[in-house]
Amino acid sequence: MKLLDVEAVLGRETDIQQTDPDREVLKELDDKTTSYAILSHRWGVEVGYEEMTGLMKMEERKRDEVRQRAGYQKIIESCKQAKRDGYKWLWVDTCCIDKRSSAELSEAINSMYRWYQNAQVCYVYLNDVDQSTFPTKQDDKFDQSNGWPEWFVRGWTLQELVAPKRIKFFNKDWVHIGNKRQLAPMLEKITGILREVLTGGLAGKELSVAQIMSWAANRKTTREEDRAYSLMGLFGVNMPMLYGEGKKAFQRLQVEIIRISSDHSIFAW
Repeated sequence: MKLLDVEAVLGRETDIQQTDPDREVLKELDDKTTSYAILSHRWGVEVGYEEMTGLMKMEERKRDEVRQRAGYQKIIESCKQAKRDGYKWLWVDTCCIDKRSSAELSEAINSMYRWYQNAQVCYVYLNDVDQSTFPTKQDDKFDQSNGWPEWFVRGWTLQELVAPKRIKFFNKDWVHIGNKRQLAPMLEKITGILREVLTGGLAGKELSVAQIMSWAANRKTTREEDRAYSLMGLFGVNMPMLYGEGKKAFQRLQVEIIRISSDHSIFAW
C-alpha cells in the first residue's frame, strides 16, 4: 500500500516556498509490518493522487487552489493528528491510490478491509457535526441521513467502522468527540451492528449472511457497483472490479459468498 509520509507532508506545508519539489510524500510499504493511521470520511471536494504527488511542480495559482480545498485541509489535519499520536505514516483513500491504474484500484478495493483492520488507529472525520460531543439522538439537521451524521449511511464506511481495532471520532473542527469502545452502545443503536462486533471484530462471531447484509441495507453509494464491492471484506471474498456492470456486481458477490458459505440466509437478499 502507498502511505503518506506525515513528516514530509507537514514539512512541505510549513515552508511551501522552500520545499524540495522532488521530495516524495508517498511511499510503498507493507501494511502487515508498518505502524500507520488511517482516515475514514465522507467524500467532498478532494485532492487526488496526481495532485498530492505533483503539488510542488504546479504553477503557484493552481497549487494555492488545491491547498485551499476542504479535502486538502482534511489531509493536513489527519497528518497533524497522526503526528500527535506518534505515527509516521497515514493512509487516505483520496490520495493514496493512483486511480489511473485499474490494477492498483482493484488491488486497493480488494485489500481495503485488511488495510483498515491492520491500522493502529482509524480517524473518523464527521464533517457535518459541529457540536463538541458525539450526537446522542436523531436530529432534523441530518434529515438526509435518517437523523444521524451522513457518515453512518454511506456504503464504504460500514467496513471502516467494523474493521479497525481502534477508532477516534472527530467533529468538523477536528475536536475529538469519542472512541469506538466507549461509544459502542450508541453506535449499535445507530447502525444495528452488535456491540460485541464493534468492540471485538467479526472473528469468531456466528453471524448469518443476512445479518451482515442487513447492516448495509439502508446505506448508499455513489456508484451502484460499490454496494457490492464495499461488502467484499466483510464476507472475506475477493473479485475483480468491473465498473459499468451495475447490479451484476451484487449477483457476483452473492456467487462468491455461496462459494465459501452454506448459509442459506443469503437467498433473502
